[in-house]
Amino acid sequence: MRPYDAEIAKGESFVTLTCPHCGNDRNFQVKTLQMHVVNLENGRVEVSEEDRPTVLEVLCDECETALNFEEFEETLRKEVLLTIGAR
Repeated sequence: MRPYDAEIAKGESFVTLTCPHCGNDRNFQVKTLQMHVVNLENGRVEVSEEDRPTVLEVLCDECETALNFEEFEETLRKEVLLTIGAR
């Protein structure tokens, strides 16, 4: 199995991810970028516009090996994006 696969078990879909360097399959860092436009009015700061976070980088949390998010199985990419509210 590839390190970035989704699996089907007992009729249910679940995703798996394994660091190809150290074998970690539990904890990963997902680095994102999000832009906010703020408005300063009457001494207050308000957000007038914001976008959804964009994934910049995915790292193994154990050994910090960079994983190529674009190579992840589509199901896994969608699950990560949905979980962190990104695009």
